[in-house]
Amino acid sequence: MFATLPGWYTTLMLLPTEPALILAPMEGVTDAPMRAVQGETGAFTFAVSEFLRISQVVPPRSVFYRHIPELRSGSRTPTGLPVQVQLLGGHAGRMAESAAVAHQAGATAIDINFGCPAKTVNRHDGGATLLQYPKRIREIVGAVRAALPRDVPVSAKMRLGWDTVDSIDENAAMAAEGGAAWLTIHGRTRFAGYAPPIYWPPIGRVREQLGIPVVANGDIWTVEGFRRCRDETGCRHFMLGRGALANPLLPYQVAAELGIVPADPGTGSNRVFDWLPQLQRLVEWTQGFTEYRPELTVRRLKQWLKMAATFGTFTGFDAIKRAGSVEELYAGLRNAG
Repeated sequence: MFATLPGWYTTLMLLPTEPALILAPMEGVTDAPMRAVQGETGAFTFAVSEFLRISQVVPPRSVFYRHIPELRSGSRTPTGLPVQVQLLGGHAGRMAESAAVAHQAGATAIDINFGCPAKTVNRHDGGATLLQYPKRIREIVGAVRAALPRDVPVSAKMRLGWDTVDSIDENAAMAAEGGAAWLTIHGRTRFAGYAPPIYWPPIGRVREQLGIPVVANGDIWTVEGFRRCRDETGCRHFMLGRGALANPLLPYQVAAELGIVPADPGTGSNRVFDWLPQLQRLVEWTQGFTEYRPELTVRRLKQWLKMAATFGTFTGFDAIKRAGSVEELYAGLRNAG
């Protein structure tokens, strides 16, 4: 299943003419240990960090190092996966200053979050609330772009709109005018949250209108779903989040479809995934990155398996849901298998 990392990785991270598969930022889920685990497969082109909220002050380097420890090692996970820093905030000046600090700390690319639908974030002038103010999107992207060297790309992640999918055209255009090198678009509005349906065609429309790459994101749970997304958007760049955790075989399957990695019959849809080694790897990386607290780690493993049970094919959750330790959880998995 595991492969050598693609040889065309550069600090540009995303190349317009090359297909790419990106690990989505998911708050409290795709942190440094999880990024290290996901980087081992060779399926992902790069990962985007969980957002760092920029509110009233510009964070010092120490905050960036704590939030994105990969900055100390060339903006790569220990398993070789490049990591892009994501910032969230509504004040253009502080966002620009924060981007400059991030670059000084080692960031090789900056992403701006205009997509987070969380009410707390939106009430504090961050995330998807900016979709109501297209010119502010241009201002923020432009300020961040101006604060960085030209060889440090700036991108933006957004939803189709606040309450209507039609606003994506203007918002995407404003981000491009501000200097975004690429856009990642989730095919829902902020009001829709994560409820179905997903709207992929507007993503394809934006891709056709703009002269920059567009990354398609949202509800890619299977290879068949990926193919529909590709057909409806015409994109060659894709982001996986919940789907990658619900089915750990999916990133490699999609990467093979894109030609990023060679096809491997061992990752086929009929294969029963062995969860134990994957969970053990997450525990190992958690011990390496943070102060190890077993009670929090077992909760983290349950979080992952709950996602796999809800959105994937994992059937052993009842056997592990009452586990009080990592060892008990491992034993439950073995018994369930």
